Amino acid sequence: MAKYSDELKEAARTLYIKSWTPKDIAQELNIPPRTIYHWADVGKWASLLPVESVENVIARRIDQLSRREKKTALELEELRDLIAHHVKLMAQRNKHAEKLAEIQAQKAAYDGEGYCLSSAGGEPGERKRRYKKNDVSGITAEMLDTWAREHLFEYQLHCREHKGEDWRFILKSRQVGMTYYFAWEAFEDAVITGDNQVFFSASRSQSEIFREYIVQIAQNHFGVTLTGKNIRLSNGAILRFLSTNASTAQGFNGHLYGDEVFWIPKFTRLHEVASAMATHNKYRTTYFSTPSAKTHQAYPVWTGEAWRGDDPKRKGVKFPNESEMRQGILCPDQIWRYIITMEDAIEGGLGALVDIERLRNKYSPTAFAMLYMCQFVDSKDAVFKFSALVGCEVDRATWGDFDLTAARPFGNREVWAGFDPSRSGDNSTFVLIAPPVKDGERFRVLAVWQWQGFNFSWQADQIKQLMRRFNITYIGIDTTGIGKGVYDLVSKFAPREATPILYSVESKNRLVMKMIDVVERKRIEWAKDAVDETNKERVEIPASFMAIRRTTTNSGNALTFVAERSDATGHADVFFAISHAVINEPIDHEYDRPSGWYFGKAA
Repeated sequence: MAKYSDELKEAARTLYIKSWTPKDIAQELNIPPRTIYHWADVGKWASLLPVESVENVIARRIDQLSRREKKTALELEELRDLIAHHVKLMAQRNKHAEKLAEIQAQKAAYDGEGYCLSSAGGEPGERKRRYKKNDVSGITAEMLDTWAREHLFEYQLHCREHKGEDWRFILKSRQVGMTYYFAWEAFEDAVITGDNQVFFSASRSQSEIFREYIVQIAQNHFGVTLTGKNIRLSNGAILRFLSTNASTAQGFNGHLYGDEVFWIPKFTRLHEVASAMATHNKYRTTYFSTPSAKTHQAYPVWTGEAWRGDDPKRKGVKFPNESEMRQGILCPDQIWRYIITMEDAIEGGLGALVDIERLRNKYSPTAFAMLYMCQFVDSKDAVFKFSALVGCEVDRATWGDFDLTAARPFGNREVWAGFDPSRSGDNSTFVLIAPPVKDGERFRVLAVWQWQGFNFSWQADQIKQLMRRFNITYIGIDTTGIGKGVYDLVSKFAPREATPILYSVESKNRLVMKMIDVVERKRIEWAKDAVDETNKERVEIPASFMAIRRTTTNSGNALTFVAERSDATGHADVFFAISHAVINEPIDHEYDRPSGWYFGKAA
């Protein structure tokens, strides 16, 4: 007789489809959580979940908490916060509906051919021609100002207050909405003034995000459909979206927006060409970016060293400190600098969307400081040069033979895999690497998956499913600790492909040396906009590589490598997963390796 009845399983399934968490279901039905996970996995319950809006998710959670008896203090606090946020969302939605109705009413005053049916001061029925394509004539400055005050965070509004600065340079945390904000700012300015706007970023795809944001803002909030690769508004303003190729960034003028400038290779040349676009007095320049390494070409511009140059009068000029820049300040070189850390953003209203402790746990101290606290990396102890890692980034669109949405994303081409197991609070990371098959071809990091909170069986099953879609001929798995559990399961259905990697000083050195070899030789590449295919969050591959540091062994007789990883945090997990796959190619596959690394006793 089955331990659990079909009725009980059906009850669990019903609650799961209602978006109850396995933990809540287990508590409600008095069943172990792992049993719920198992039923959901076997029955593929996740595929039955509906796609919900933010309002629906909040409403559902309010309903769950309201029905719960003997609520804890934390649950009561959560309920109050959810209700307040829900009311705010509904109020905003109603205001947007009213504005959209007003815009549509204005449009109704025109016939299907774009002629005005009547006009003040003119004869009844007098027809006047107006622009139809990308028509923003119905959007007023008052409407834009109201939208900004209702939707923008405090730090975004602070940038808006200083829009008139001739040159702004914003050092920002990752994921604080500044690309979205500056897309909005440029759209607002183009509508009001008719001035041209020019955008460039660290990649063409990133530059296109500007365009997508502007199109969405115009459509969703003002009822205007914008079309065209470069958008020409009805008032004559042109919004251009450029690549980082200096030769294609010439000949245009307008207000200039440069995104992620600290991640743009050959920045100096692009900076010279791009800044010429804002030569006319009326045009402004805005750079904003997360920091990278102090060796990047944009760093002297940020610190003021580029302005000081060899001028003895400027050498002693003091610039504001970090604390002053976090308030926003005009510096001696007439650049308005502003630093927005994740802590600042949370204080400015982002706290409802971001858990900073989750981010601290996910990344190494160095990576967290760089990505979220606006600290530049001093790469003197780093194994990998930042410039070399940036050189490994490519546009995913260049991979014409790879389509992750297809049944066979890479056809029947050989693929190698690497797996770095989870530790307490860490992600398990699984990567797929395409090895080179022709002279001059490079390793390609095709895709990355990060799994957290799932048991060995679930992770092994994910690998099994990927083997059905890809021709995986090798899987390197770290078996030093708990990774052996996954290896034992994978080796049952992939006995030839599964390869154990037992960590020691020597084996770790081999992994890092191999990666030094392929990076220095420019034999590996990954997508600039690489994401975790599990949750679609950005994967910071360069940051993972830069977490690898050189040090001496305990005896002090030789060099070795360490990563900012521990049992609590596995912050170089992407690097190690990649190395577990690439090590399938012998280190000495050629004899003229140029690396100067040496592991003997220091002189």
